[in-house]
Amino acid sequence: MKRRDFLASASAMALPVMVNGFGITSLSNRSSLVQSLMGTAAVNTDRILVIIYLNGGNDGLNTVIPLQYYPKYQSIRTNIAIPQNRVLPLSGMPEAGFHPAMTGMQEMYNQGQLAIVNSVSYPNPNQSHHRSSDIWMTGVDATQYANSGWAGRYLNNRFPGYPQNYPNDQMKDPLALQIGVLNSTSLLGPQTPMNISVENVNNFYALLGGAQNMSSTELPCCEAGDMIKHVRQQQVLSTGYSGQIKRAYDAGSTMASYPAASTTSDLSEQLKIVAKMIHGGLQTKIYFVELGGFDTHGDQVTSSDTTIGLHANLLRKLSDSVSAFQKDLVLQGTADRVIGMTFSDFGRRANSNASRGTDHGVAAPMFVFGKGIKRQMVGVVPDLNNDLEPPTTTPTNENQEVRMQVDFRRIYSDILRDWFGTEGSTTDALLFRNFKTTSLFSNVNETIASGAWPDRSIWSAGRVPAAGDYVRVNTGHTIALGQNVTVRNIFVEGGGELNILGNYTVNTTG
Repeated sequence: MKRRDFLASASAMALPVMVNGFGITSLSNRSSLVQSLMGTAAVNTDRILVIIYLNGGNDGLNTVIPLQYYPKYQSIRTNIAIPQNRVLPLSGMPEAGFHPAMTGMQEMYNQGQLAIVNSVSYPNPNQSHHRSSDIWMTGVDATQYANSGWAGRYLNNRFPGYPQNYPNDQMKDPLALQIGVLNSTSLLGPQTPMNISVENVNNFYALLGGAQNMSSTELPCCEAGDMIKHVRQQQVLSTGYSGQIKRAYDAGSTMASYPAASTTSDLSEQLKIVAKMIHGGLQTKIYFVELGGFDTHGDQVTSSDTTIGLHANLLRKLSDSVSAFQKDLVLQGTADRVIGMTFSDFGRRANSNASRGTDHGVAAPMFVFGKGIKRQMVGVVPDLNNDLEPPTTTPTNENQEVRMQVDFRRIYSDILRDWFGTEGSTTDALLFRNFKTTSLFSNVNETIASGAWPDRSIWSAGRVPAAGDYVRVNTGHTIALGQNVTVRNIFVEGGGELNILGNYTVNTTG
């Protein structure tokens, strides 16, 4: 039955809803719902993105432990499972917890400055390090190839004609700065790299001293290596960017305490440099850093204690470094302008192997952090009872994969559109098609398909709307509601339908 009236609690507002074209309430443009729905299309010229590459393929199930399905988790990972009483709890999120090494990121989550995007991957995933990381960096389908990266295309669109006539009065600084990974494809534009790249922290400090002694231990030998080294130096020196970088570095300072770096390429040292550059006024839009070592096929944990070992050390470095970086931004007064994100080659299998490790898999969580996020959990922790592939094991195949919930390009789309303020049509062109929002930067949980209200797959956040959500039913979508719900407010676009299937109450809290 389709109803045109709604039952609301006495303390709730009248619902601003249209059902089958019938308007319940009109709204002022100043209302909080309208403001949330409108968003922004204006370019945010001073905003910054920090990309952290977890090189090797991070094990998601031992990073964000699915407490909701702990018995199953323990049964498929008997030799690497984190004891339940050692898992770090997350405020307001009993379904999940962090690895015990991640105290810094636990604090960030509990303070509302860290988001978890669950089970991220792409259709028809490739489990080769080289190919899968290339897909993540270019933002293409598994069956396609591109000669440019997703972030590079964005910078090329925003700063046309680069590198000719750059630096200029409008943009005096490097568009992007990368430490580590030989010219990440992420920052490659259609014609040229859009970034200044230094192979490691040592080379960065050499750059500050004039770049006369930039070592290149990872470059190919002979003429090819010499050519790459020469191009890198000329890219920096001939444009005058080295002076801009040095001025910003000298003007900036770090205000938080960073963990000691065991090597000068450690993530903590890289993020410390980034923070100093931001504080020093460098107008660079994207920074790219990395932490390697996540290809944990064996000895991921020790035989005596699953909470310590190779993976624990990596997660501690990640958590402590990101936490120090975020604290630094807050102390600087720059935290409102910066968000960060992590990505890895792929996830790892749901089940462990006999070597106390995990093999290449499909989906894993991403982290997005900063004061700009508005949603801390996209999707749900993997349902280990129902959402593994294949659903059951056999004596000849005991391997199971974590099924994808979120295409990684939806996160890219949200960053381009909602963080940087890129027009929707431009974002679609940069990513080669439209990807539905995850509502990461919005408190509006909107429909991405028709279906029943409890079906999480029809909602942009990958979760059923909660009491703190505004709800939007988009044009062309029909949502069947057969339960009592409480949300902040509901808006149904023309051509959308919210069908009440009985005598149910929709409470709105405004």
